[in-house]
Amino acid sequence: MARPQEAETSSAPTSPTGGRVPLPWGRRALEAWQLDRLRQLLHQVIPRNPFWTARLGAAGILPTGLCTLDDLRRIPLTTKADFVADQAAHPPYGTNLTFPLTAYTRLHQTSGTTTGQPLRWLDTPDSWRWLLGCWQTLYDMMGLRSDERLCFLFSFGPFLGFWAGFEGAVQAGRWCLAAGGLSSEARLRCLIDNQVTLVGCTPTYALRLAEVAREQGIDLTSSAVRTILVAGEPGGNIAATRQAIETAWGARVVDHWGMTEVGPLAIECPETSGSLTLLETECIAEIIDPAGTDPVPPGHIGELVITNLGRVGSPAIRLRTGDLVRAATAPDPTGRDWLRLEGGILGRTDDMLIIRGNNVFPSSIEAVVRTFPEVAEFRIVVTQRRAMPHLRLEIEPVPGVPAASPAEPSAPIPLEQRVSQAVQQRLNFQIETVVVPPGSLPRFEMKARRVFREP
Repeated sequence: MARPQEAETSSAPTSPTGGRVPLPWGRRALEAWQLDRLRQLLHQVIPRNPFWTARLGAAGILPTGLCTLDDLRRIPLTTKADFVADQAAHPPYGTNLTFPLTAYTRLHQTSGTTTGQPLRWLDTPDSWRWLLGCWQTLYDMMGLRSDERLCFLFSFGPFLGFWAGFEGAVQAGRWCLAAGGLSSEARLRCLIDNQVTLVGCTPTYALRLAEVAREQGIDLTSSAVRTILVAGEPGGNIAATRQAIETAWGARVVDHWGMTEVGPLAIECPETSGSLTLLETECIAEIIDPAGTDPVPPGHIGELVITNLGRVGSPAIRLRTGDLVRAATAPDPTGRDWLRLEGGILGRTDDMLIIRGNNVFPSSIEAVVRTFPEVAEFRIVVTQRRAMPHLRLEIEPVPGVPAASPAEPSAPIPLEQRVSQAVQQRLNFQIETVVVPPGSLPRFEMKARRVFREP
């Protein structure tokens, strides 16, 4: 039986490598482009995709009824939990499928840390090509040179992660090395022996490799690596974490954002360091009140909502990402009038802790802890004391840091006391800080899990 072919979703101009061309369009032209792409998407999805046909039909949404982008807000917001529930009701892949199952050739899934259940996501060849095209444009936007030698430091499992990044770079004709299935020591030797210039990994793993390099007597600053492309955690735009990585590697950190559900859609450009630029030719982005549905003004923190425009086989429409962001208000010096997220991903709505009336994000605590080079790793333990949440910050010192005794008048201030004082000064609340033995905290290759909840 012949496999059904997915219709093209746009006639966007392409680069010689097949990637989208990041044109410096004005806002009006960009929004007209987005509206046209959205209509095309809905024409293909309705009535073939059961999930979206039912959801949009209940709201009375038809492609012909979308006259402006403001009409998008008539479409109900969607959450990851909606997709998880749909897959539970219609196992194993749910009903967000625009084509017969035989048309799909790729499967990826989330880690399942937010909802407790992993979310499976299928892609057709055309949708997968769209993902690779997004990556090729992001590479162009970050200033990737044609002679770069890329190494992706992660295991190739079902997590979408850098799968599309790896294949997008290969299709663009760039030299790529997959370093899955190797120890940290072997990965370091591999990237050094092969004169790798760009490393792709999580911020946590970049710091872990720097720790291993110190233990092995390897000077990473003398390697050929000049770019660390990070994703999966907010750390890429946490100033102290970025500085720690760049100092250890002697390389520039470039932040990236994407999700299994929406694909790779944002990158840090050299002209606008410290922010993420959304690939708005391939998505529609909104920033809304995390506790509601209304949009927030530019410069205010809100939750990022994404509608991707080219993943016809399994689209995400008005998906609440759970990521907290702030739209940059300064003009882009490149003339590209696309949404920029100042400071990248600031935190996650499901990570927020309320401690004695303070809204606390783990990324805020990390921003303080990473200013202490004596701290090798940390974790946050949430407990209950007298029916109130209590935070305990466990810090693991790097080997060789002396344990100071506060009983000695001439002794230096203990590390845990200095960290506690810094947290109080920066975040305006006290935190219990304890030192744990070297090597006792877990190390992470993929997304780090540093918040633990005890009964």
